[in-house]
Amino acid sequence: MCKRGTGNGEWGTGNSEDALAENRKIEHLAVIMDGNGRWAKKHHLPRLAGHRAGAESLDRTMHWCKEAGISYLTVYAFSTENWKRSKGEVAGLMKLLSHFIKAKEKELIKNGIAFRVIGRREDLSPKLQKEIVALEEKTKGGDFTLVVALSYGGRDEIVRAAGVFNAEAQRRRERGESLEDIFSSCLDTAGIPDPDLIVRTSGELRISNFLLWQAAYAEFYFTDVLWPDFDKAEFDKAIASFSKRERRMGGRLK
Repeated sequence: MCKRGTGNGEWGTGNSEDALAENRKIEHLAVIMDGNGRWAKKHHLPRLAGHRAGAESLDRTMHWCKEAGISYLTVYAFSTENWKRSKGEVAGLMKLLSHFIKAKEKELIKNGIAFRVIGRREDLSPKLQKEIVALEEKTKGGDFTLVVALSYGGRDEIVRAAGVFNAEAQRRRERGESLEDIFSSCLDTAGIPDPDLIVRTSGELRISNFLLWQAAYAEFYFTDVLWPDFDKAEFDKAIASFSKRERRMGGRLK
């Protein structure tokens, strides 16, 4: 059964200052956390040390988002393609995630941060799946949501959603729902608004199969800074860059 999503919808064509200001608020920030391996190499450390440093950067960014009034932070932690990496690195990443879940549980609950995972959970170990579900249940109802894309690929998500959509479309169309809204509700991100801003670190200029459907009207910010070095100054630059943009969403400004 699909869940009803909220989506961003299309921004209107009015010219009020209030509408413009509202349009420049970030509700959902998404980040492609790139550069952990290069950071480790730069500092003559093993790759897993880079991933640990990246986890610390995520922790900082999560709290900056909350302070800035952002409601959702989605991070690209592990793609469907990342399973091709060495067994040692993959095992280390999964262990790091398990450690994050255990170490951050009390902090997330105390600070009202909901935890959610999107992606192919069946690819993960049964133990890790149970840990994820337990943390999701314990942190429900938070006023800020950390979404971790794990064993995730945008194309894979769309293919999986299409199968559910086929079973739902006709019945829900009869109730007057649009096909686009129905399809959005079949995605892993059902109930989460589309990202307003997508940040990619480390200098790469592509989205690498991340939130392909949801990124339709997202703004982008690319930086050469490696993810473990992503600091408050760079975070502020990304937010400031977004605040200067006019988001027409296919419409026009008057």
